[in-house]
Amino acid sequence: MRVWYEDGHSAARFTRWLRAEGGSFFLTEDGLEDGPYAFADLVPAGRADGLPVYGHAARPGWRIGLEEDAPEAIAAQLPQPKPAPGPAPVSAATSMRPLAPDALLGENVRVWHYDGLSAVKQIRTLYPRGDQFVLAEGMFETEPHAFKDLVSMGATGGAAQYGLRKRPGWKIGLDGEPPAGIAAMLPGAKRYGGVIDRIGLVPAVIVFAVLSVLVVVAVLMSPPLIASAIPRSTEREMGDLMIGDVGTRACHTKDGDAALAALEQRIGAPNGVDIRVVSIPIPNAVTFPGGHILVFSGLLDQAASADEVAGVLGHEIGHYEHRDPLEGLIRDLGLSAVFQGMNGNVAGLSHAVLGASYSRNAEARADSYAIETLQKHQVSTKGAADFFRRMEKEEKELGAHGVIQGYFASHPGSASRAAEFDKGDVKGARPVLDAEQWRALRHICSGVKPGSFFF
Repeated sequence: MRVWYEDGHSAARFTRWLRAEGGSFFLTEDGLEDGPYAFADLVPAGRADGLPVYGHAARPGWRIGLEEDAPEAIAAQLPQPKPAPGPAPVSAATSMRPLAPDALLGENVRVWHYDGLSAVKQIRTLYPRGDQFVLAEGMFETEPHAFKDLVSMGATGGAAQYGLRKRPGWKIGLDGEPPAGIAAMLPGAKRYGGVIDRIGLVPAVIVFAVLSVLVVVAVLMSPPLIASAIPRSTEREMGDLMIGDVGTRACHTKDGDAALAALEQRIGAPNGVDIRVVSIPIPNAVTFPGGHILVFSGLLDQAASADEVAGVLGHEIGHYEHRDPLEGLIRDLGLSAVFQGMNGNVAGLSHAVLGASYSRNAEARADSYAIETLQKHQVSTKGAADFFRRMEKEEKELGAHGVIQGYFASHPGSASRAAEFDKGDVKGARPVLDAEQWRALRHICSGVKPGSFFF
């Protein structure tokens, strides 16, 4: 049965298949499963498009909504909403109360409304109360909000739309022209014209165009400066949102987790770096903003030794230390990459990271960091050199029209890099993991169905 799903950690909504198993259910897509969840923990949370929506008793913000009628076996386990006297709440944050008797005598305008907590579109009437307003339905009204907290969101079909500060997802749209008294309170009404009226339309367009070009040039020419100015805490929060619920799909075994921790310790992975293995059969490793490094199981399958993986991880940590993922997003998408990430609109950004390519300078810098790190911790660089040579051979076999879907698909040629890692080897180096640890790490995804990385 198809459902939509919100994990409570981001503003993203996913489409999943609900698979029941006894008194529990799983949410699946592309062969990967999230769960199990108990039907007994579901809580009715209203309806969307005429179909039920459910929350989870122990997971704030977690919701699923049916996209089709539930089969009889599943419907029997879904909780039924309990009837309650009086008006139903608009949302957990905005409950209805009796409308003030004098409200009906004042100006008003019809609006459509989303409360930011559900996908249900409500039809309301906006009544002003001095410098505040309420939204009413029938003889009941919501909590008051200040007109000054409204934020203009443009117009659709000629109807103005507004958001509300500090209430993500909250939105109203006017259903017609508002009375003059209400229009004067709405954002933008008092500022319309402004500088344009004073200097004229043509000069204003020219000034705006020049400023826009200067901003674009500044963003394109100085991504490193912009990236370095963004606090690490902001970058980390952005990376957390972009990773989403991938943590629920990371591979774990007792011995495999211990081997991965031992590898991180041996190469001196800095604080803040979060390395996970996911069951994806592609020889790849990807670094997200904030120090999230994903190692695809295909890389472990193809590597001949733990030293090869250590070289790859050293390279990816180098990208993190130099803030290359954040710099790349800013270069490709501008500062909107940061703002979109912080607002939870992250699916496109995540795919941008997966398809990102760095400059040759950034790649050489990451290689140098990896070599220095391996030397410092007495780990041989020969493993990484062997890995490069194997990739070089694969490049030649695929030919000019081939596409390597693995680690070096977006990287420079491998021959010169192999030579650099060969030159960086140190005497007295010892294997980064022993044979038993390497075997445990390679089998960390045993029993996990391979899938694809999706958001």
